Amino acid sequence: MSFKLLNQEYILCNSPDTVRRVFLDRHDIYDKKSPQMRHALRPLLGDGLFVSDGALWKARRKACSPPFESSYLADFAAIMSASSVEVSERWEALPEGATVDVLNEMARLTAQIIGRTVFGDDVSDNDAAKVVNGFTEYQHTINQLDYADTFGLPFLRRLGNPFKRKKAAKAAAEVHQVIDQIIERYKHGNKPDRLTLLSVLLDGDMSSLGRSGCPMGAEAARNEAIVMFMAGHETTANALAWSWYLLDGCERSRRKMYDEIDSVLQGRTPTLGDVANLPFTRAVFEESLRLYPPVPLLSREARSDDEIRGSKVKKGTIMLALPWLLHRHELEWENPNAFYPERFMPGNPRPDKFLYIPFSVGHRVCLGLRFGLTEGILCLATLAQRFELRLPENHQVEIECRLTLRPKGGLPMVLSKRGGYE
Repeated sequence: MSFKLLNQEYILCNSPDTVRRVFLDRHDIYDKKSPQMRHALRPLLGDGLFVSDGALWKARRKACSPPFESSYLADFAAIMSASSVEVSERWEALPEGATVDVLNEMARLTAQIIGRTVFGDDVSDNDAAKVVNGFTEYQHTINQLDYADTFGLPFLRRLGNPFKRKKAAKAAAEVHQVIDQIIERYKHGNKPDRLTLLSVLLDGDMSSLGRSGCPMGAEAARNEAIVMFMAGHETTANALAWSWYLLDGCERSRRKMYDEIDSVLQGRTPTLGDVANLPFTRAVFEESLRLYPPVPLLSREARSDDEIRGSKVKKGTIMLALPWLLHRHELEWENPNAFYPERFMPGNPRPDKFLYIPFSVGHRVCLGLRFGLTEGILCLATLAQRFELRLPENHQVEIECRLTLRPKGGLPMVLSKRGGYE
């Protein structure tokens, strides 16, 4: 469908063929993020990979990709599981029936994981909490409807709320401080033996891959580091929180996942090799990503005129793809609003890759796709060995959609200790 809001034209792509056209076939025209997304994220991410485009995006994408190559995943998986064990041990010290904010807990867990894996830095729990709180506060200051960009009236940007801008700047500064400290520790000798994102960005070190790299300036390196930290912790944390929420509402799926985890792991900490043997746990995570995609709206700006399904696309048109709608399309999915992990089990046909896009799709598909899937499966498996999580009685979960899709006000859940596998 197409529509116009004052000066701004929009086209909603809500089918695999239209998504493919925008995100793959004509990437040269649609590689640019929408003005609203760029302006919302620039105070936090600068010119980082998520908001850049053109030649700059290509160069930054190439520079940031080495740490996400598959050869590093086994070591990363061990850190993911070990970090999850630390959360389990902290929960063990709580009294039976204690309530925890699962969204906050998952965010702190994934912040520590991204720090220890991609950055090679042992991020403290206090620093992880600063990043989580800073990003949460930043999202709260972002207008869900920015009039200047939504209506194509850029002069309105000068009329923005200065108090909100100040709060956003303060929240961004808190996040920047943590990343700056990680970079400083790296520069002063806290360098792991293996390749990390910082060694690639700051030193141009890709010797372990048999390739040469080019070091970035300090500001560019920091911007990319912030992008990776945000993308690496926020989206996975939200997906994990929604997974626990959905499992609470489906006894059949919960029992099936716990039985699989107990049978395969028998009480030991999972490794990368176990992921292939946990297909239902993976299916739970993938189905959560379908129903509650962490980034529910993807936007692009047309650089030049085009045509889609016989309809003219004018230069400057905002192209929207909404995973929230696409993943629940009644003509494309059976029982689209139902939590049914079996649809992702081996033996069932995979959904069209332009229909199921929790990590985006095409040239700008998320660098950490495999990393994030592995992280989600291992965190679920590790924590589920020792605990069940249930919503408090009569608690209503509401959705908050700003930059990402999260449970509004957090996700309080009651811990129940399992006492080992059966």
